[in-house]
Amino acid sequence: MRSACLASALLHGLATAAPDPGPTPDPVPDPSSLTVIPERASAGIGQDLYLEVVLNGNPTRKIAHFMRDGERLRASAATLRELGFRLKGREGDASLDLREIAGTSFRYDEERQRVEIDAPADQLDQATSVLNATVAVVPEPQASPGALLNYDLYGTRDQHDALGLSAFAELRLFNAWGVLSTTALSRVTDSPGSGWGADSMRLDTTFSHSFVDRALTLRIGDAVSGNLSWTRATRFGGIQLQRNFALQPDLVTFPVPAFYGQATLPSTVDLYINGLKQYSSPVPAGPFQLNTVPIVNGNGQAQVVITDAMGRQNTLDFSFYTANQLLRSGLSDFSFEAGYVRKGYGVTSFSYAHDPAASGSWRYGLTDWLTVESHAEASAGLANAGAGAVLGVGRAGIVNLALAGSRDHGDDGTQAQLGYTWRNDHFNFSLDSTRTFGGYRDVAAAFGRAPPRRSDRALAGVMLGRAGSLGVSYVEQRYPGEERTRFASGYYFLALGRRCSFSLSANQNLDDHRDRSVFAGLTFSFDDNRSLGLSAQHDANGNTVVVDANRPINPDGGYGWRVRAEDGSNGHGGQAEVGYRAEQVQLLAGIENRDDETRAYADAAGALVFMDGQLFASRRIDDAFAVVSANGVGGLPVLLENRPIGTTDARGDLLVTPLNAYQRNKLSIDPMQLPADVRIDRVDAQVTPSDRAGMLVRFGVETVRAASIVLHDANGKPLPVGSLVSLAGKPASATAVGYDGVVYLEGLADHNTLAVQTPTGTCSVGFDYRAPAHTVPVIGPLACTGSPR
Repeated sequence: MRSACLASALLHGLATAAPDPGPTPDPVPDPSSLTVIPERASAGIGQDLYLEVVLNGNPTRKIAHFMRDGERLRASAATLRELGFRLKGREGDASLDLREIAGTSFRYDEERQRVEIDAPADQLDQATSVLNATVAVVPEPQASPGALLNYDLYGTRDQHDALGLSAFAELRLFNAWGVLSTTALSRVTDSPGSGWGADSMRLDTTFSHSFVDRALTLRIGDAVSGNLSWTRATRFGGIQLQRNFALQPDLVTFPVPAFYGQATLPSTVDLYINGLKQYSSPVPAGPFQLNTVPIVNGNGQAQVVITDAMGRQNTLDFSFYTANQLLRSGLSDFSFEAGYVRKGYGVTSFSYAHDPAASGSWRYGLTDWLTVESHAEASAGLANAGAGAVLGVGRAGIVNLALAGSRDHGDDGTQAQLGYTWRNDHFNFSLDSTRTFGGYRDVAAAFGRAPPRRSDRALAGVMLGRAGSLGVSYVEQRYPGEERTRFASGYYFLALGRRCSFSLSANQNLDDHRDRSVFAGLTFSFDDNRSLGLSAQHDANGNTVVVDANRPINPDGGYGWRVRAEDGSNGHGGQAEVGYRAEQVQLLAGIENRDDETRAYADAAGALVFMDGQLFASRRIDDAFAVVSANGVGGLPVLLENRPIGTTDARGDLLVTPLNAYQRNKLSIDPMQLPADVRIDRVDAQVTPSDRAGMLVRFGVETVRAASIVLHDANGKPLPVGSLVSLAGKPASATAVGYDGVVYLEGLADHNTLAVQTPTGTCSVGFDYRAPAHTVPVIGPLACTGSPR
């Protein structure tokens, strides 16, 4: 929530005139950078002076007209107003002695022809300096034509020779217009006595295009409708226009505190959030506004420390509350869609409702403490609409409320919601309750379960520092025609040093005392990312003990493994698994036994990318990526954000994954690792790909046919320094000879003739060139013959 805190204590504390600091070592300003204030009225009688003005230690870059009469310095009221003085109660353009303005003092620097004026802040109208202002820079994303296939192949075989195979696939076609994607799942089974069986189903097919500058995404095909905290989403096929803040990752969507203060002298402002320094900046004399993005979500404490040019400090303490449920003032969020509701998702491929449906959700930051919401949806015989609000109540937390109504074929109903949330670094609490009355229905109810009659939720948690953390929760739900369900749960977590932790949780059905579960676990961490877990669980079926040791696969590549053993009333068994993540694929294989039933399984997941006429194999790609092209030069090291990411292959290409969509990603080639016979147009590139698409990045790498030629004259002496050498047929390529008769030439052919212009005449020489690998050869010495004089 925005906090407008005027630092009146700072204003009075720093308003007294500062002692004369003496001459400052500031350089003499460039006269062209100064503005002359036009003389609008006489300043009085005395010596005419045109002086550069320094106000409260800040160069104004202005020259003003003054009249000096002994120790007095006068200026017209118009001039003083131009400099920023308020001059309350003084009308017209009569001249004023600077000493007549309360609390004002001055120092006339005759040598520099300037006047240094110190005035209290309440006598000035100064522009507010905005610190840490966010500048929304939206880079233009790019996408090159290409195709991508993500795949996940999974197979099992049990001790009875029953075989199961499944394949998930995602095909994407992309270019600058957008991304067309489709997903499908296929399964094959072979059971003794039943034979082979197979089925396949399409999941989603969607074309999407994003308008980055407006943070909008248009989808055509299968999608999920937008929803609010008090509405339900549905799968549909049709068209959707939706606000997408992910297109502008630097955009802060929720209100953040702004701290206001006043500095009488040039100062330094330091901001601390919960004791941690977050920002520091110089600020000129005058009012300032400090914008910041706190590192907390909830209640926090801020300190603004102001150190003036004299070394004096003033500290201001502020409390604030931030909540990402609120929208920043003037910001809107929405989703509008129309189409046909999807039925039997994951079961059938093309099953949609017969009647069309439409829905829309909209949120707007009316102020920094109030966000209003609305939602409407309709289908055949059904209409539903409602409104809500999210309200920030100072540092007391967030209140959300909503009211909606519906009519389903003449049957009316209503829904009401009320919630409250508060949190800080040590405690969090939330309470949420939703009720429906009458025949309340929404579009989702026409194809599935009706909304619950009652849905209540309460959560509370506390951080105890070294003593750990604990929390409790309560959930109650009641659906039409069903019995209510109520559950209470709690957890406790304690870190026992850096390598060990303990956790305890319990869950109780309040309507069935026998439905209870208790879990206790102890986890040990070791080097090389290995861990060991010991756990015990009690539920209605009895007790179970589990031992689990594992080393997860590193996301950057490598191997991992897991060994697990379980014994108790819920069954007994074990599992052993090993995996490996390479650049081209991730493999997993294992065997598990449970209650004397054994099953082996294997999995392979990865991606195939077709771009720039090449096919690349890769790990699964869920975000953006790039293909780096070195124009056929292989073995070049490529860096992502200055971190080695791979080397170009024999074709001079490298697939780089993953990149951050809609953000600048730095790709570069280490020039120190380039072969001697390679030239490159640029060594780094800032690329901004669109999401789920790839872009081609060319670095302009070129292999050059070059050599260092040693040239001598007919007497075996090196040609003079500065002699001009050119390849026959290329006179524009003339190059000067260096010391010892050496000249460096590029663009050589298999046979070359050189024409040389020496200070005493001309000569020529011919030679053959055979390009060695990754080096620049030295050829010669060669005798340059001709008729030098």
